[in-house]
Amino acid sequence: MMVFLVILVVSGALIVGALWGAKGKFPDWVQGNLLALAGGALMLSVALEMLQPAVGESGLWLVAVFTMLGAVVFTSVDYWIDTRLKDQGGMGLLAAVTLDGVPENLALGVSLISGNVMQVAALAGSILLSNLPEAAGGAKQMKDQGSSTKTIMLTWIGAAVLLSIAALAGNLLLRDVPRSTLSLIDCFAAGAVIASLATELFPEAFKKSNHWSGISTAIGLVLALGLSQLSG
Repeated sequence: MMVFLVILVVSGALIVGALWGAKGKFPDWVQGNLLALAGGALMLSVALEMLQPAVGESGLWLVAVFTMLGAVVFTSVDYWIDTRLKDQGGMGLLAAVTLDGVPENLALGVSLISGNVMQVAALAGSILLSNLPEAAGGAKQMKDQGSSTKTIMLTWIGAAVLLSIAALAGNLLLRDVPRSTLSLIDCFAAGAVIASLATELFPEAFKKSNHWSGISTAIGLVLALGLSQLSG
């Protein structure tokens, strides 16, 4: 039950964000600061909840290799999306969110296997915070380009379903996989998430909220640090 509840809340943020962007007023500075806040929290969560435990399980060299592999794969696919969909506004952002969300949700599903409440809470909270403004921004761009509310909502619901499947796959298909192997999968996902922060989330946050994004990023990181300390 907990698995489905967490996945529902995290993926549901895409639908809520899309509805917000399609129907409501969503100032750019709000979106930018929310993105920066989520990025700071997600950055720390990736380091503390995914990479640091993996070093103890698999050693530094393997962690480094799989983290770099994840970053290279994400960046390569992201570059392809940017060159193919760079003029498609909301659809390009949708593609980026989906690509970003698959490794994030896969890692979330893996973290649910361990039953570590704080790890799950930190990662799920960070993903939720990033899904909401990204979906709102993408839906707003699609609306400005003339897409109907029905088309926008169906598109983002489809994205939410896809990311839910990724989380369920991580939780169900990898349940019997050795912990050392899971740690390397975590590292691959972490590398993809780190690359997405650098190439997608932080540049977008700065573009929309300017230098305030630096402060919001620090706030997100401190909040994630405080949450991680609760498990100590």
